[in-house]
Amino acid sequence: MKHNKKRNTAFIYETLARELTKAIVDKSAEKKAVVLSIVKEHFGTESVLTRELSLYKVLLETRNIQEKVAERMLQETKQAYSRLDSKEIFDAQSKAITSINKQIGQQAWANFVPNFKSLASVNAIFNTKTSVKSKVLFEQAIVDAMSAKVPLAESNKMESLDNLTYNSFVEKFNEKYTELLAEQKNLLNQYITSFADDGFELRVYLNEELQRLKGLVEQASESTAETLIVQKLTQVREYLEGFRKRDFTDADLNKVLKAQELVEELASRD
Repeated sequence: MKHNKKRNTAFIYETLARELTKAIVDKSAEKKAVVLSIVKEHFGTESVLTRELSLYKVLLETRNIQEKVAERMLQETKQAYSRLDSKEIFDAQSKAITSINKQIGQQAWANFVPNFKSLASVNAIFNTKTSVKSKVLFEQAIVDAMSAKVPLAESNKMESLDNLTYNSFVEKFNEKYTELLAEQKNLLNQYITSFADDGFELRVYLNEELQRLKGLVEQASESTAETLIVQKLTQVREYLEGFRKRDFTDADLNKVLKAQELVEELASRD
């Protein structure tokens, strides 16, 4: 089935997320600002594209449920989608496409999206022009995926749509940052995907991660007598304590990444 990826809201979002990741990897502040402005403009909290994207996520991220529940969830999701204004979606997509073409460039659409087939399948389910036969086959495939019996350990490793946004660039990150920690990758993933939900999940993550870092910094301060290290740890601890009083900014990203690297380095000395 022919699929117009530019009329697939999930693909548009993935494209922007990958361009943002590239900008972060390449340390291009200008491009990063451009991509962020497009994301915030077209995928804000109240955006119709954000509402549509949330329905994609229901079908793409749900796993390990009973088949009957999966079928019910599929039907409810389709009904919720039918209540969206198709013209409003089309117009919003057109504006987003124009912004990407003018401000980033046509090359953005060449980004490799590893879960493209899944995105296309869900798009076909939502598309009223899809033939009955094709739609039934796509729906059955989605139900099978949602109800597949996945072992708990493997299920915990399953990646959501947002995580897939990041993971296709892990190799590129590792080429430039060969010692990138799992905690740093997780932080970058949360940061990259925070713009569609107004940063809610990022704030939840930071609340736990900053508490963890603060505890490790305090432990390290007590166990070392090296003046320079103590001074550095004091600065890190003061920063972590003061962070809770304000919002997370772009400048904070590198500071938290460095704090993660510092505590890991100190831990490896033990």
